[in-house]
Amino acid sequence: MTVVSRSAAVREPASQSPTLVSGARRGRWMLVLGIVLAVALGLRVWGAGQGLPFAYNPDEQYHFVPKAVRFYETGDFNPHYFINPPGLTYMLYGVFGVRYGGSDGVVEAFASDPGGVFLTARLAVAALGTLAVFLLYLAGARLFDRRAGLLAAGLLAVSFLAVSWSHLAVNDVPTTVAVALSLLGIAGILRRGWALDYVLAGAGLGLACAIKYTAGIVILPLLVAAAVRFRREGVSIAPRLGLALGATLATFVLFNPYALLAPREFVDGLLYLSVTPEGEPKLGQADKNGILYYVWALSWGLGWVPSLAALGGAATAFLRDRVVALLLVPAPILYILFMGVQERYFGRWLLPVLPIICLLAAYGTLALLDALRRRRGSVVAAAAAVAFVVALLAQSVLYSVHNDFVLSRADTRNLTRDWMFENVPPRTRVFFDRVAPPPWFLDSGTPSPIGKATPRWRGFPLGRALAIGHLAPPAILAKRLQPEDYTRRLQPGLIDVFEQQRVCWVVVGSFQYGRAFAEPEKVPQAVSFYNQLARRARVAYSASPYDPGEGPVAFNFDWSTDYYPLAYHRPGPEMIVYRLSGGRCAS
Repeated sequence: MTVVSRSAAVREPASQSPTLVSGARRGRWMLVLGIVLAVALGLRVWGAGQGLPFAYNPDEQYHFVPKAVRFYETGDFNPHYFINPPGLTYMLYGVFGVRYGGSDGVVEAFASDPGGVFLTARLAVAALGTLAVFLLYLAGARLFDRRAGLLAAGLLAVSFLAVSWSHLAVNDVPTTVAVALSLLGIAGILRRGWALDYVLAGAGLGLACAIKYTAGIVILPLLVAAAVRFRREGVSIAPRLGLALGATLATFVLFNPYALLAPREFVDGLLYLSVTPEGEPKLGQADKNGILYYVWALSWGLGWVPSLAALGGAATAFLRDRVVALLLVPAPILYILFMGVQERYFGRWLLPVLPIICLLAAYGTLALLDALRRRRGSVVAAAAAVAFVVALLAQSVLYSVHNDFVLSRADTRNLTRDWMFENVPPRTRVFFDRVAPPPWFLDSGTPSPIGKATPRWRGFPLGRALAIGHLAPPAILAKRLQPEDYTRRLQPGLIDVFEQQRVCWVVVGSFQYGRAFAEPEKVPQAVSFYNQLARRARVAYSASPYDPGEGPVAFNFDWSTDYYPLAYHRPGPEMIVYRLSGGRCAS
C-alpha cells in the first residue's frame, strides 16, 4: 500500500487486515516506536523543574494547578472560571489525589512545598504529551500505514512547540492527546466504520473541547470521515454519527460538568471570549498580521522542512487522494484563518492542529519517497529516506535539546532573588517592575500562595507613587490596574518620587521593559522612564539569560518565554537591580 493511493483512502474493512509479518519485523517496528516514545518523554521531562518553586508563567501560576488544589481546600468543584475550560484542572485534581493521598495531603503539600506540586503537574503534562505521540502513531498507522504513523509520531515527539510547552502545567499540550485520540477514531471511521470508532472519535472531540475550546476544530475531519462512510455504504449513518456526537457531549460534560450545573457562569465565560477574544492587543505584540504570524510560527515550532512537507502533502492529496485532502487539509487552514484574526496570537495556540499537520507532513514525505522508489529503485529510495528523515527532524531536535539545556539551569529571577536576600535588607522599600509572581516576594524558604509568610521587602505600589507625585488624575488612579495598563502608566517623574520616598532599589526585567521598547510610539513615557533610570541609577546586580557575548534577543512573546534562539543560556528575562543615589537615597 502506498499512502498516495486513492483507493487506499476508501478501501473496505477487509483490505485493512494486516499482512502477516515475521515476529522479528514486528519487533523492529516496536523497537523503533519505543525509541521514539523514550525520546519524546526524555525531551519533555528534562528541565521540568525550571524556575521552581516559582511558577513564572501566568497561566500555570493562576489557572490550573491552584484551582485543582482549591477543589481540595474548599470542597467546591465549581472552578468559577470558564475562559479556559477546566478539563486539565480536573485531571490534575485526580493526579494530586493519587500523589498526595487526598485532601489534607494536597493542601499541606501546596502550603509547604508548592514547587513539588507544580513539578508533579508538569510531569503529568509531559506524560500526556508522550501519550499524544503514541496515539498519533496509531492514528497514522490506521489511516495510512506504519511508516506514516511512525513518521508523524516522530515529528510530534521532537517538535519544538510540543516539547517546549510540555514543561509547563498548562492546557496546550494535553489538548494534543485528545485531538490524537479523536484522529484515531476518525481513521477507524474511514477504514472500517465500527460503532467503537464513532465513540472514540466523539469522545476525543469532547475531551479536546473540555481542555481547550479551540480544539473543537477536529469536528471537521470527523464529519468528513462520516460523510465518506455514508457515501461508501449507501445507507444512513445517522445513528452512528449520533453516537459520536453523544460521546462528544458526554465527555465534554464529564470534564466540564459545571457547563450544565452553572450555565450562567459558563455562558458568561464564552461570551467574554466571543466579545473580547483574548482581550485587547498586547503591548509588545508588534506583528500586525496574525495569519502570517502563525505561518511563521510553524517554521520554528515544527520546522521549515516538516512545514514544507505538510504543504506538499496537502497538494499531493488534492491531486491524488481527495478523501485525504478533505479529511486533513481544511481543519488546519480554517483554524489558522480563525485564530489569525484574533487580537492576540501566540505560537503555542497552534498545538491543537499540530497532530494533523504532522500527519500531512508524513503523508507528503512518503508520497515523494514512494515515487522515488518507483523511478529510481529501492536502494536510492532507502538512502533518500534516511536523508529525508534527518532533514525533517534535525531542526526540531537541535532546538528542543538546546531548550532543555536552557531549562535545566537556574532562572534569572531565582538568581536575582537569591542576590537580593543577601544584599537588600529585609523591609527595605523596593519598587518591583512586575518581575515575578507574589510568592517570589515572601520571606520564606518555600514561598507558597497559601502558606503563612510575610513579604521580605516593602514593595512600593505604582499607584501610590503616581498619587504622591500627582502624576495621574484621580479618575485614572481609582481604576483597577490591569496588566496592560501597567507599562502605560510608567513615566520618568516616578524616579523623583522614589528618591523622595527613600525607595532606593528598583528591580526591572526585560519581559516588561522589552514590551515598551518593542512599541515605543505607544508608550513614550515608559521608554523615557527606563532610559532615565539607566542614567540616574547604578546597576547593583544583573542576571542575563544569554550566553556571554550573545543577545539580547529582540522582544517577542513566544521567544521571551520558550527560549528558542540559541543565544539563550538560562531561562528568564534579563534582570537588573538598580540602586538610586539622589534625594533621600544619597545616604
